[in-house]
Amino acid sequence: MVLKIYDTLTREKREFKPLKDNRVYMFVCGPTVYDLSHIGHARTYVAYDVIARFLKALGYSVFFLMNITDIDDKIINRAKELNINPFELSKKMTEEFFKDMKALNILSVNLYAKASEHIPEIIQQISILIDKGYAYKVNGDIYFDISKFPEYGKLSHQKPEELIMHRIEPDPRKRNPGDFALWKSKKPGEPFWESPWSEGRPGWHIEDTAITYTYFGSQYDIHGGAIELVFPHHEAEIAQGESLSGVKPMVNFWVHTGVLTIKGQKMSKSLKNYITIRDALKNYSVNALRIFFASSHYRSPIDFNEEKLKQAEVIAENLYRIYKKTLNLLEKTVKIEGDSEITREVEAAKKSFYEAMEDDFNTPQALAVLINFSKKIDSYISEKTGKKDLEDIINVFKEFFHILGLFELEEKSGEEEETISNLMNLILEIRDEIRKRREWQLSDKIREKLNKLGFIIEDTPQGSRWVKVKS
Repeated sequence: MVLKIYDTLTREKREFKPLKDNRVYMFVCGPTVYDLSHIGHARTYVAYDVIARFLKALGYSVFFLMNITDIDDKIINRAKELNINPFELSKKMTEEFFKDMKALNILSVNLYAKASEHIPEIIQQISILIDKGYAYKVNGDIYFDISKFPEYGKLSHQKPEELIMHRIEPDPRKRNPGDFALWKSKKPGEPFWESPWSEGRPGWHIEDTAITYTYFGSQYDIHGGAIELVFPHHEAEIAQGESLSGVKPMVNFWVHTGVLTIKGQKMSKSLKNYITIRDALKNYSVNALRIFFASSHYRSPIDFNEEKLKQAEVIAENLYRIYKKTLNLLEKTVKIEGDSEITREVEAAKKSFYEAMEDDFNTPQALAVLINFSKKIDSYISEKTGKKDLEDIINVFKEFFHILGLFELEEKSGEEEETISNLMNLILEIRDEIRKRREWQLSDKIREKLNKLGFIIEDTPQGSRWVKVKS
C-alpha cells in the first residue's frame, strides 16, 4: 500500500508525496496561551504527534513546526482580569503548556515558534500585501481585502457572502464585512510594537503565515489543526500566503481533527465541563488517554466518556503486562530456534498495522491490530518459546508502542530509576572508603547533602544503605 491522506481542501484521500524529496514539512496551529490547556488540545496534539511518528516510521525526514500565540485579545483580556502583564501571563502559560506536552508524551515537535518573536517578519509581510494591493490602511489598522482574493472560502467550501454571517469582527470602517485585521493599532494599556503604520500588534492570522514562511517558505506539505479553525483562521492563512507568493497551493494537504465534546456538549467553563489536561491525568494514565484518543479516527468527533476511558486503562494494563511477560521470558529462555506460527503472527500484525495507518492514519484499526496481536501472543508464549521469537515479538511491540506513543514514559522512568540507583551505590562505595580512612567530617557532609536531596543514609555494621524519601 501507499500512504493516503484526506485533504480538507479537495475533500478526498490522495496519495501522499512530499514536495521536496524525502522531507516532510508539517505545521500545526498551537495554543493561544491565556489559560491551562484542555483535553480538546490534548486530542488534537496527540493526533499530530502520532502522525509525525508514523511519517518517521515510513522513513520520512519530518520537520514538525508548531506556533505559540503569545499575544492576542484573549491574553490581554485575561491579564487585565488577573491584573498582570500580558507577557507575564503568556510566558507562564507557555511553560505550563510545555509541561502538559511532556506529560502527554508528545515528543515529535521540532520547533515551537512564538508569535512575539516574529514581529519583523510579520511587518515585512504586511508591507508586501499593502504594496500588492491586497491590504489597506484605516487610521493605524491594516486590513486584508478579501475581494482581491476571489478564492477566499475555498477551504470551507463556502462563498464569501456565506462566510460573513458568522465569526466576523464588526467594523464599519472595513471595505467588506469579511475583511480581517493584519495589524491592530494599540489601545490604552495594551502591549505594542513600532510599525510603519502605528504602534500596535499583529492580527491572529498573519502570525502563523509569518512563522510558516520563515521556516518552510511559500509552500509546504501538511497544515494541521482542529476543524474549528477552518474558518476564519485557515481561510485567512491561504488568502495571505497565496497572495504574498503567488504560489498555489500554499499547502499540499490540509489535515483537521474532529471536535471533542463532554457528554455530547461542547466544552465550556460556563457549563462547568471544562477539563484541563492535568486534571484528566490525575484520573487516568497518559497511556489510557492516548489509547482512548487512538480508538477514534482523528477526523471523527469524539466524546470524552468515562466508561471508555476506564476500558482504555484496562487495555493499557493488559498490553503492558503482556509486553513485560515477553521481556521476562526472554531473560529465562534457553531455547534458540523459532516457531513458524509466531513468525506468521508477527509478519501479519506488522502488515495489518501499517496498512491501517497508511489509510489516512486509521488508528482505531491499528489499535485493534495491536490488541489482537497481544492476545494471541499471550496465549502462545511460554518458557519453551525460542529466543528469536521473543525478540521479534518485543521489537513489534516497541514499534507499535512508539508509533502510538505508548509506555515510553514508563520505560524512561525505569531507566532513570536504574541510573539513580547505580549512582547512589557508587556514592556509598566512595563514602565507605572515606569512613574507613576515618574522615568523619567529610562522611557526615556527604550524608547531609544527600539527605537534603531526599536520600536517607543508614550506616550499619554490614555497610551503608540508602532509602529514597517519597516526595
